[in-house]
Amino acid sequence: MIAEQYLSRSRAFRRLKNASHRQLIERYAVRLAEEGIAKEGGLRCLRLVGDLMKWIASSGFRVADIDEHVVERYLRNRATKHSVHSIDRPALKRFLSVLREAGMIGPAEPPRITRQDRIIAEFSDHLCERGLAPRSIVRHLPIIRRFLCEVCPANAVDLGKIDHADIVRYVERHARDGSPELAKAMCWSLRAFLRYLHHKGLNSVPLSGCVPSIRQWKFASLPTYLSAEQVQKVLDGCDRRSAFGRRDYAIIMMLAKLGLRANEVATLTLDDIDWRSGEMLVRAKGRQRARMPIPPDVGAAVVAYLRDGRPKSSSRQVVSPYSRSPRRLHIL
Repeated sequence: MIAEQYLSRSRAFRRLKNASHRQLIERYAVRLAEEGIAKEGGLRCLRLVGDLMKWIASSGFRVADIDEHVVERYLRNRATKHSVHSIDRPALKRFLSVLREAGMIGPAEPPRITRQDRIIAEFSDHLCERGLAPRSIVRHLPIIRRFLCEVCPANAVDLGKIDHADIVRYVERHARDGSPELAKAMCWSLRAFLRYLHHKGLNSVPLSGCVPSIRQWKFASLPTYLSAEQVQKVLDGCDRRSAFGRRDYAIIMMLAKLGLRANEVATLTLDDIDWRSGEMLVRAKGRQRARMPIPPDVGAAVVAYLRDGRPKSSSRQVVSPYSRSPRRLHIL
């Protein structure tokens, strides 16, 4: 038998199979095997069905009474004692299907179509007509459903009453629920839906422009500074036996020890360095100039590069324009 092969060596299955609802358990095990459910997940599904049958007996129900409402009642009761797993509801839905195929319970009630369901279905059709891919449409719908549940709890009959304040409050509540990408996708969906409402005359105000923008800077996730240990690790990574390594080491020393910007290092000239006074002239932002003392270790790094790393050039720049830019260090 398929169920025997599927759950061989399983004491839990043998125990459930010997219970009062043996045939139901076997039918359900066959369905699990046919759908390719993994053994571990299959055993959880079987234990869940076994617990459901015990609850049915203790609650005074019959097998013929089982339907979606009874299953939801059972899950609420189970949640007070056990954690409800994400596969539990699909597992019991599968069990209802097995019971209906066996003719042991009545057919499922047709789902009640609400005003909100109709609005979402019509919005989905509108997006499809505009050429949006089905996968993109599916991403919009959960966002719009939650928006309607919060902003129009009266079953989406108040669409014409949605105003600017409702939209701003909703975005402020949920902008930080996930990543910036998810927040931007939420705003994109809201704009599309609000344009649809105005286009269909369901809201007289064009509200799509009221949806705030979510700013996302490209390098916002990068660290603002490196620790002393990290800086030292970068310095240690420079191979000072090579010309590139000596150059990179001198640049990083000026960046780390003097706090110079990359452009300030790039514009530093040989004439800006006064070796006798131990100072250098730095061309800062806004055409400002400042004199800075040269620490001994920084001076030694620059001298090593100038003597044994800098290519011959008529340029007076410390970092020769014929070598790589300090914005693209060799070690990186």
